Amino acid sequence: MTSPDEQRAAMVRNQLLARGVIDTAVLSAFRAVPRERFVAEGQQRRAYEDHPLPIGSGQTISQPYVVAFMAEAMELQPPDHVLEVGAGSGYAAAIFSRLARDVIAVERYPELAEAARALLAELGYDNVRIVAGDGSLGFPDEAPYDAICVSAGAPDVPPALLEQLAPDGRLVLPVGDAESQRLVRVRRRPDGSDRRDDLGSVRFVPLVGEQGWRRGRRGRHHQEP
Repeated sequence: MTSPDEQRAAMVRNQLLARGVIDTAVLSAFRAVPRERFVAEGQQRRAYEDHPLPIGSGQTISQPYVVAFMAEAMELQPPDHVLEVGAGSGYAAAIFSRLARDVIAVERYPELAEAARALLAELGYDNVRIVAGDGSLGFPDEAPYDAICVSAGAPDVPPALLEQLAPDGRLVLPVGDAESQRLVRVRRRPDGSDRRDDLGSVRFVPLVGEQGWRRGRRGRHHQEP
């Protein structure tokens, strides 16, 4: 059986590079973060497979390529202050933390937030803060953010998230109905207007919250663009 380091290298080669992820910092982060620590007990041997896996509370950890695609779209730089909506087990936050100054990650389910907080502390990711709450409202206490990533589909760009985006900031999220969405990157111009880029078709579960969908299915399943 190959070691986790070998499995991570194969994941980067076969799932990320092969699909066009080329940002060297993103690839390095994926080689470094131990994905096997962020999946549910008993799922470690499947940690580097090319699909989502359960993490508890009816939720899943996203397919590696989806996290990489969104990380690359965020155009993260070392000085960046980042907001993630939908922390799950903390895997994406750990990836982002290798690319940016710090990360605030909001998770709707308190039990997942607590578990992610403990795991990230154990692994030494000391520039990540996990917050339990309604991610559709962002986290204004730490705004503005240079980049925001949303890991669930919204009917439109939540105004609260747009308001918390810094000038020249990037917001990456799926927008559409409950069945299919477009992955959108919103870039906020210094004059307060924004530019929106369509990054392709995706399908995510609904973003449930005050500025998302009022009700949605439990479970978070991501499909690649």
